[in-house]
Amino acid sequence: MTRLVYPESYLKRAKKFLRKHPEVHKQYQKTLELLELNPHHPSLRLHGLQGRLSGLSSVSITMSYRIVLELVIQENDIILVDIGHHDHVYK
Repeated sequence: MTRLVYPESYLKRAKKFLRKHPEVHKQYQKTLELLELNPHHPSLRLHGLQGRLSGLSSVSITMSYRIVLELVIQENDIILVDIGHHDHVYK
């Protein structure tokens, strides 16, 4: 089973994000649960990033909000990096 890793920097961003967007809390929880069970599930829309974020991946919470993560398959760890609006996390 995959293990989600929550660095302190991510937890601070997630707390701030959820405070600003309480309407997506339920979908956020569902996304994390699905990510832990099957990171390649089609509804997550997992995809690799390019440019400045090369080496990282992203999954969708909703059409507007994303979680940026480092996918370390060999160790079955998924390290969460950032959360936020599509335009914010891809800056």
